[in-house]
Amino acid sequence: MKPVIATITNEALSESQIDRIIEMAWEDRTPFDAITFQFGLAEAEVKALMKKELKFSSYKLWRTRVENCKTKHSAKRNAAIDRFKCTRQRSISNNKIAKR
Repeated sequence: MKPVIATITNEALSESQIDRIIEMAWEDRTPFDAITFQFGLAEAEVKALMKKELKFSSYKLWRTRVENCKTKHSAKRNAAIDRFKCTRQRSISNNKIAKR
């Protein structure tokens, strides 16, 4: 299988990174900006990755969910929210933002 390349860093993503991107993409409160910040993938690249990695029916469900979710897109998000994660969220392993 051909590795997914992050365009900003020009590095191949590992399986664990791909799994984390998919997990972040499914989370309603994680905006695409957080994925771009951590992995260098734009929204269109995340969509392409999801289409490649998920079953087609799962991809369609995810796309419908993302299109209707106000917290996934910065333009639709409340301007008062200026962070990537909930303040009550515990540190997540492999999450560079949560580590201080």
